[in-house]
Amino acid sequence: MATTKVSTAVKLDQTIFNIKTINHELIRLAYEAYLANGRTNLAKTQTRGMVSGSNKKPWQQKGTGRARVGSKRTPLWRGGGIVFGPTGNENYSKKINQQAKNTALKHTLSALNQNGLIKVIDDFTLAKPKTAELVKHLNKAGCEEHAYTLLIDSSPSTDLILAARNLPDLKLISADYLNAASVLDADCLVFTKSGLTKLTSRLSPKTITEVKK
Repeated sequence: MATTKVSTAVKLDQTIFNIKTINHELIRLAYEAYLANGRTNLAKTQTRGMVSGSNKKPWQQKGTGRARVGSKRTPLWRGGGIVFGPTGNENYSKKINQQAKNTALKHTLSALNQNGLIKVIDDFTLAKPKTAELVKHLNKAGCEEHAYTLLIDSSPSTDLILAARNLPDLKLISADYLNAASVLDADCLVFTKSGLTKLTSRLSPKTITEVKK
């Protein structure tokens, strides 16, 4: 039998989930960097040297009463080359260091926690990889039916992945890959107890200090 127990006794780390002054500017920078670094550069236009057409003058320079034209491939004509268009070599990526990413994630989690949008499932098991069973878990956790929900686990099992893949309003993510952009896109965050433990150890000041050493 599948069991669900929404924990009310789990204490959230105050340095991660209860930051009083939210740095919205840092959150914005982290979100923009996430989108920019995931951007696929596909736009490309042709210059006048790349479009088809003859280099022959359409008409003589003088005597016709029309404006002088040197080639059909001029950017002034329809079907001509594009001036200063995208070449496909543009670099849109933005750099942000790991400490800033972690801080932005903390502030984002604190903002959602202040609005009561973070839930923790203490006991979470699936008897079978069934979507209906997972929906029951989420409903007991208190997330609205059509709200975009982010489910964070320490290491999602195969059964959980299979149960979650048919829900368009649910995103399953490991605690190792949780970021500020994913949190901002969600209407409700549901942590398994193991996922919460793993995220706390990842973002705790002690862990960050040890990594720096």
